Formats: sequence, structure tokens, C-alpha cells
Amino acid sequence: MVIKRRKTKVINIGSVKIGGLNPIAIQSMVKVPTKDSFSAIAQIRRLEKVGCSIVRLAVKDKEDACAISKIKNATGIPLVADIHFDWKLAIGAIKAGADKIRLNPGNIYKKQQIKEIVGAAKDYSVPIRVGLNSGSIPKLLKENSRLSPAVKLVKAALDYVQILEGLRFKDIVISLKGSNVLDTLEAYQRISKLCYYPLHLGLTATGFPEAGRIKSAVALGALLIQGIGDTIRISLTSSPEEEVRVARYILCSLGLANAGPEIISCPTCGRTQVDIEKIVNELQKKLAALNGRAFGFPAKIAVMGCIVNGPGEAEDADLAVVFGKTQGLLYRDAKPIRKISNSKALDCLIEEYKHYAARQAAK
Repeated sequence: MVIKRRKTKVINIGSVKIGGLNPIAIQSMVKVPTKDSFSAIAQIRRLEKVGCSIVRLAVKDKEDACAISKIKNATGIPLVADIHFDWKLAIGAIKAGADKIRLNPGNIYKKQQIKEIVGAAKDYSVPIRVGLNSGSIPKLLKENSRLSPAVKLVKAALDYVQILEGLRFKDIVISLKGSNVLDTLEAYQRISKLCYYPLHLGLTATGFPEAGRIKSAVALGALLIQGIGDTIRISLTSSPEEEVRVARYILCSLGLANAGPEIISCPTCGRTQVDIEKIVNELQKKLAALNGRAFGFPAKIAVMGCIVNGPGEAEDADLAVVFGKTQGLLYRDAKPIRKISNSKALDCLIEEYKHYAARQAAK
């Protein structure tokens, strides 16, 4: 199956292009006050290492807006200013170097204020994200009981887009984030048929981290399979680095990004004679530590615990170990090459992956 992506308008967010057929960009959000520039810079640098392409910063006051300049000078990825309530902060953030601003139609809606923001955005060539979520729908729409939550999100977004277009501004990105999977799916499906602007995918208020991972995978995976989505942010009550890792796994599972080595492992059963869960977790940590990055060259690495499915999975992998009680059989390029002791299997796999990566780099 090949995913046919919806072609959208190309928008420049600093050095990153989204829309068109550009790679789907992964976003996250700094989870410390923006005015604490030292901590914000440190967090952004960690995000860069795990593959984040764009990062958003909360701008609550003038100190936050001014801090963008310092943060921009110390980091290398585009910065998005998250603006609510005070329209003047949008202008301050733009002047401080923000590469994009997010406006909330639920709390910045006066036309004259929007006009002032658009003027600054045009002057500095900064795009605007019309960022709706289920908790900030404009009051008149929110109170309309005849409309479904998804329709409310879509209508609010398109009403705001119409204002921007009336001001001859079309560098627009749209997001429609609900906390409910089905409402979010419906909202993005609807708006994808009604405009050509790039869509920022995500859920909001996803709950505890495990639930957030699953809900995000279900909702965003379903949309991405339909070709909907140009950039994504996984919202988790967890570290921003974990948000990026989950986003990468979702994209890679659909063939929309490269996450480097992919581990295939058996779910274990009564036939398993080694601790596969422990082995897989240790292998992932060792792979993540290579070259200081969490992801490198793509490779399928199989870690199997018995002879039922083990040989078949190993023969379909680039590298593999099928474990017995004390020894495992090492596979390379789908062929068994030698037996190794269980105690040395992890180190052996890491060395084999290094050689594999070197061969790939030399091609």
C-alpha cells in the first residue's frame, strides 16, 4: 500500500518547508517558561537531538516575547510563538524573531487586532497558524447545540481564515485539536476537503502518557493513512522528547519517515527461555546512544525468543538473533552466520549494526 498525500500549499517556517509533498515535520513544545531562556535553550537542544523539526514556545508576557531573540540565536530549529489573549504579544514575538505564530480564534478575534498582527506577519514574512482546540472554540459557536464538535472546529477555523484572506494573507496553517479521537478525525477529514492550507495534526489534553500515546497513534495514524497532515505534534503529559519519539514511531510505522533501526521482537510465551523484554529495552537504549542520536540508518533488527517464528522473522530482517536457552543464532542479511552466547548477543548486535550503518553510508 502506498499512501497518497493530500497536496497543500507550501509554507516556509524558518528553514523548514511544510505542505506540498515536503516531509511531514515533527513538532514539540518547550515545557518551561520561555523567559527562562537557559532552560528553554537546553530543552530545545535535546529536542533537536531526537529529531524535532519545529518547536513552539508559550508567550505569556513581554518577557517571554523578548526571550525569543536570545533563544533563536542559541538554537538551530524554527521557533513558533504560542499567543493567547494579548494580540500585542504576537507582534512582539514576530519582531523578536519568531518563525511562525499560533493564534487562537477563541481569544484573539477582534478584526482590528488581527489586522495589526497580519501587518507585522507580512513585514517579517512570518506565517500564522490558526490553532483551534476543543477547549477554545469561539463562544457563539460553542453555545450552538445544533452543531457537532467537529463542525464547530471546522467552522471556527474557516471563519478565521476568511478574515486573514480578506487581509490578503495566505501564509496559513490550520490545526483542529480535540481531546476526543473521533471528533478530531471528523474535523480534519472535513476541513481537508474545504481548503488547501497545510494541516498541523494533533490531539489535545490526551490524559496520562500511555493513553496519550495510544489515542494519538489511532487518530493521527488514521489521518496520515488518508494522506491528511503536513506537520504533527504529539501532546503528552510527559517530556517533549517523548512526544518527538512517539511522533517518529507513528510516521515510521507508515513509511513516512526514517527512524533508523527498527526492532522487531516476539511477544514471548511459555516457550521463551530468555528475558526478551529486558533484552529489547537494553538494545533500544544502546542503539539510542550511538553517535549521541536516537536514530541513525534504517535497519530491521529482529530479536526472537524461540524457533516457532524466530527463523522466519530473522530471514526477513537485516540483522537478527534467535535465542535459545544459553545461545542464540545470529543472522545477517537474512542468513544465519554463527552462534553467539546470550550474554554477548547485545554487544554483537550493536557491532553488526555499526558495520551495517558504515556500509550504508559508503553507498
